[in-house]
Amino acid sequence: MASSPAQIANAEGVAALRKGDASAAIAAFARATAADPAAGPLWRNLAHAHRLAGDADGERAALNQALAIDQRDFAAQLRMAQLHERLGEETQALMTWSGVQQLAAALPVLSPDVAAELAAGERYCEGLRAKLAAAAEAALAADRARDETEERRVRAFVDHALGRRQVYHNQCAGVFYPFLPEDEYFDRRHFAWFEQLEAATPDIQAELRSLLDAPEDLIRPYVRFEAGTPENEWSPLDGSLDWSACFLWEYGEPHRAVLDRCPKTAAVLESLPLARIPGRAPNAFFSVLRPHSKIPPHTGVTNTRAIVHLALEVPPGCGFRVGNETREWVEGKAFAFDDSIEHEAWNDSDQRRAVLIIDAWNPHLSAREQDAVVRYFAAADGALTGGGPG
Repeated sequence: MASSPAQIANAEGVAALRKGDASAAIAAFARATAADPAAGPLWRNLAHAHRLAGDADGERAALNQALAIDQRDFAAQLRMAQLHERLGEETQALMTWSGVQQLAAALPVLSPDVAAELAAGERYCEGLRAKLAAAAEAALAADRARDETEERRVRAFVDHALGRRQVYHNQCAGVFYPFLPEDEYFDRRHFAWFEQLEAATPDIQAELRSLLDAPEDLIRPYVRFEAGTPENEWSPLDGSLDWSACFLWEYGEPHRAVLDRCPKTAAVLESLPLARIPGRAPNAFFSVLRPHSKIPPHTGVTNTRAIVHLALEVPPGCGFRVGNETREWVEGKAFAFDDSIEHEAWNDSDQRRAVLIIDAWNPHLSAREQDAVVRYFAAADGALTGGGPG
């Protein structure tokens, strides 16, 4: 089969490139693109010849033609990113390199040369992001009047804009309440009663330690599968005391045997404005994680609640992550988080870790909205047989 005019011209251009004659290559590839203007590879060849000739404008024009044919043309996007980088067009370079990295992630195989080019591009972008971060930090430092909520949100905004932060969303296995802010940790200012809870820490610690010497029937594995549950990431904890719990309240019902053993803790819980939903809340329990154990990433059943942790026994090497933010427990201090956002915990120490975990209302729900949630569950439980926690 006879070669087409575009193929003939393209071959002439390739031959010229092998001889190091960029001008002849440009002329040949120009004829090829004129003969077949819808062929992206020919425009890329023309761009390459312009690049060897040091003609940035010609290279840009040829790459734009290739991308006008297919914006997903990986090779053209890669060369355009490198062109922006060479010309010092930093904003365009950062944006184009980002697109190149996304396209590369979808490719099944990368040659060593292309992988090296991508790595060089990422190092370049890291420098740009550091430059942006320094400028942003300087600008943000000018405003010292932001409150805790504003500060966390501003930081999250900047980190996300710089590609340093992933945004995690609510994932509820049960009931989802729309339009509530998606925040990993709730600001302490929403919980005026934290000081009261923290002041009781010594009494709660003493009652916990007494409980841990109690008969095993008060302390049980937190994870207990029903028969026939398939293997999953929780299987290592199924029926294991590596993560154990001792419930004071469970699904709104008091565990009298435990409450009687912990009268001071029980009194504190009674005094707090906890979420109270018949058959569902509050839940309050001592959570114990054995040495060298971990709780895998997971999400809870609803975003209508805040989960409060009061740290009781926390050896070094323990950590807790919600979404992007990792915190260390501090004995005697409480914090609250949204457990419908992915979270996990670990104890890498040689000692047990123990916290008191209790339910509270999501602070972004008004009193009337809290009442609506309670009424909804009461109606649901009354309307259907077999109602209960869910």
